[in-house]
Amino acid sequence: MTIRPAARADAAQIAAIWNHAIRDTTITFNPTEKTEAEVADLCAGQTLVWEEGSRIMGFTRFFQFRGGDGYRHTAEHTILLHEDAKGRGGGRALMTATCDAARAAGYHSLFAGCSAENPGAVAFHAACGFQTVATLRQVGFKFGRWIDLVLMQKML
Repeated sequence: MTIRPAARADAAQIAAIWNHAIRDTTITFNPTEKTEAEVADLCAGQTLVWEEGSRIMGFTRFFQFRGGDGYRHTAEHTILLHEDAKGRGGGRALMTATCDAARAAGYHSLFAGCSAENPGAVAFHAACGFQTVATLRQVGFKFGRWIDLVLMQKML
């Protein structure tokens, strides 16, 4: 298991993981699939991958929580794993590396926005030291229904 910064060459595999979540789940509320070019641009930022051999098993990225200088010390993250990767420890390794990288980048806290229809994500983040700070009712809409968002925070 290798955790490393993402490279533009990883874009196709990252897009495949992300687009599966977009097409087939309520893990993300976004209904629009990512293009390989969009993902390649994101790989130039604060994105990490879990790689086994030449296969990307998951990725995470972090970014400023909201716009404006007053939020410069608060980040939000995205973490997604390939279906074959769940329960193998790579997600926790990615999360640890993300927290370390966010701390090194000057962030004080890290937020996770978890779909309430994904209790596994809530449990995962709790196990990684995140605490639920709010449930935002009916803020996501996908597959013809309203979905709650569980907002979780970890102090770095």
